[in-house]
Amino acid sequence: MSTAYELSPCPVCGRADSAELAGMDDLRAEVEEVWDFHLQRLKTGTPTRFLTDRAVFSQDPPLRLARCEGCGTVYRNPREHRRELVETYAGEQVDEAVLRSLFEAQRDTYRAQAQRLTEVAGGPGSGLEVGSYVGGFLEAARERGWAFEGLDVNEGTSAFARGLGFRITAGSLDDLRPTRTYDAVAIWNCFDQLPEPRAAARSARALLPAGGTLAIRVPNGGFYAALRPLLSGSASGITRAVLAHNNLLGFPYRHGFTPESLAGLLAAFGFEHLRTVGDTLVTVADQWTRPWAAVEEQAVKTALKAVASVAPAPWFELYARAV
Repeated sequence: MSTAYELSPCPVCGRADSAELAGMDDLRAEVEEVWDFHLQRLKTGTPTRFLTDRAVFSQDPPLRLARCEGCGTVYRNPREHRRELVETYAGEQVDEAVLRSLFEAQRDTYRAQAQRLTEVAGGPGSGLEVGSYVGGFLEAARERGWAFEGLDVNEGTSAFARGLGFRITAGSLDDLRPTRTYDAVAIWNCFDQLPEPRAAARSARALLPAGGTLAIRVPNGGFYAALRPLLSGSASGITRAVLAHNNLLGFPYRHGFTPESLAGLLAAFGFEHLRTVGDTLVTVADQWTRPWAAVEEQAVKTALKAVASVAPAPWFELYARAV
């Protein structure tokens, strides 16, 4: 069955005028570069399944990327129909060994997120993580004293996380019918893949009382848009490394917000912006990564984090309060 696509205005501000950021041939070339980049950095004999979230992603590459002339959001246009998007994530099957590897590799990053959320919220409480995946953040939040539960469309990953002792509901945010509110809602590495970000913001607000905290982590579309032209210049090597180590090369996401466009979107649905933190992709190096490549990844991400307070970062977290 062929994929169904639809044309779309900007998913954040609704404007129809946009500029093409990358066409089909451009993106196909980037995807080939992603594969070449990671294959050079993985040990000989690495099982294909361990390319998940390196060179293999849930969604197919974009056909075309547009950048809104109004708010600067980067998005697929045309984009996959909502139904097909949900079915893609719900039907994805990942080997348990890969899930375990991802859980272990991302532990330190999630601990830092749990600490920041605790600071912003003023202490631990009850919470819901949308897109809980393997349960890495749920573990980190529990260590901090939070009573978090998860929500994920994929039953396989939900079963894995349940096996670690977490409460997970299988389903999507759009379909959730809340019977309670939470002190915090966290949407890490997922808000950029949700079918409709405006509907997601509305749903998140319904899950929070006044004063509740919303935490979102997304790839920075503005960062990708700024660096992409450098792929064909004299700095192409370092540009490619920066983008690839942060899963931005080929842009395997549905939406690429900027800090300003995401803050504006949330403000329209009853949120007050509290804090934005620039960051990098979670660590992906594991037992299959060549030692020099693990050092390279760490060096690139350390350098980016060091300047994140004064320069755009490849990823960012945004914290907001429900008003």
